[in-house]
Amino acid sequence: MAKELKELTSRAENYSQWYNDLVIKADLADNSAVRGCMVIKPYGYAIWEKIQAELDRMFKETGHVNAYFPLFIPKSFLSKEAEHVDGFAKECAVVTHHRLMADPNGKGLIVDPDAKLEEELIVRPTSETIIWSTYKSWIQSYRDLPILVNQWANVVRWEMRTRLFLRTTEFLWQEGHTAHATEAEALDETKKMLGVYADFAERFMAMPVVKGIKSANERFAGALETFCIEALMQDGKALQAGTSHFLGQNFAKAFDVTFMDKSNKLDYVWASSWGVSTRLMGALIMTHSDDNGLVLPPNLAPFQVVIVPIYKNEEQLAAISEKVAEITTKLKALGISFKFDNNDNKKPGWKFAEYELKGVPVRLAMGARDLENGTVEVARRDTLTKETVNIENVEVYINDLLKEIQLNIYQKAFDFRASVTREINSYDDFKIEIEKGGFLLCHWDGTPETEEKVKEETKATIRCIPLEGDKTPGICMVTGKPSAQRVIFARAY
Repeated sequence: MAKELKELTSRAENYSQWYNDLVIKADLADNSAVRGCMVIKPYGYAIWEKIQAELDRMFKETGHVNAYFPLFIPKSFLSKEAEHVDGFAKECAVVTHHRLMADPNGKGLIVDPDAKLEEELIVRPTSETIIWSTYKSWIQSYRDLPILVNQWANVVRWEMRTRLFLRTTEFLWQEGHTAHATEAEALDETKKMLGVYADFAERFMAMPVVKGIKSANERFAGALETFCIEALMQDGKALQAGTSHFLGQNFAKAFDVTFMDKSNKLDYVWASSWGVSTRLMGALIMTHSDDNGLVLPPNLAPFQVVIVPIYKNEEQLAAISEKVAEITTKLKALGISFKFDNNDNKKPGWKFAEYELKGVPVRLAMGARDLENGTVEVARRDTLTKETVNIENVEVYINDLLKEIQLNIYQKAFDFRASVTREINSYDDFKIEIEKGGFLLCHWDGTPETEEKVKEETKATIRCIPLEGDKTPGICMVTGKPSAQRVIFARAY
């Protein structure tokens, strides 16, 4: 295991390779036989399940319910909303036939030419079209509104360059699709769900985020406004961690979804959609992890505590196991998840290295001498420090320690972001500073032409127009024209 760790590329040497190494070596995911797709391994999927469970709870607390819609979308549906089809056309996987047949030349299987579909089906890149075609039959009156539906699903967006979790051809996500009687309600829903995402990112992922609005160039295809949370990774690149879209009446008009309002007037339904994906796994890794492996926030770790016995014979193991049973009973009562690793095929040193690599927040080690002294060694992953603690009430100590670790890794990420966030006033300075990474707060004249110029010349994009903070007007760093407020530029994943 020490050799395995030694082979983990350092962040300073090659950040991209460090990330790839870590995903593989920490048993999170593998590349699959299908190009651009991934196999999420049990340990990685356990983290995703924790993310899923917490978000699902938060969605339900805000009145949402889960449903499921088809994987396949008729091509004509996607064509009904012009901006939407333009936004996704180049990423769509298309089903053209429904049957295979034996090759007459004896060379395996071929597509049966007689099995061509009357209308091609698109493997969903997102579900607005199939869902709004369904909502047409669900909605007749204001009494049928609002509809607050979420879907946990997989989607396919054909990618040429892929990276595990961050950008894959198929990925897992949730997508909320809501229908409302008024513009104000739909807009409130859009902002509310942005708040849910930000709250989740900061309280559970320990990842500070900026809430903002996307520029027109970066807006979701078919939306009137896209709200987002933006995070900053340790290499100074931004990562869009979640989006919430105000769709207006665009999809209702495309699918003729109308309702009778309280004054008996026919109107189109107002809509929002919002989603996060397994990209959050990549964000989690790159926000906190180090050259020794993963660093997981206790609130999302598959197990928060691992207990490793150190023994010479079965008699010692039995005595240690008895004491561990007392501790784990108390941990369970406090809702703390744990693993007792008494596997005799691996030495304690190997286990220590493995759980460090996998980012387990707290490690307990107990040997015969600890039993005699009534102590246990407690190691924390975030600081790589350890101390000897009295076994009496150790569960209370661990409970407090987990809270401390959660806060500590958030603060560390927050402080890093603050250290590489700076105000830039001239385009010449911008070109120098963007090479150093981080969030650059700059004035922009609001035009897509200026935004595109910056992107072409520096590979930086407007990550968002912040909703909070300084709203002082100024002068665009590129054109010298008036600017409503500073926006965040960064290079991004």
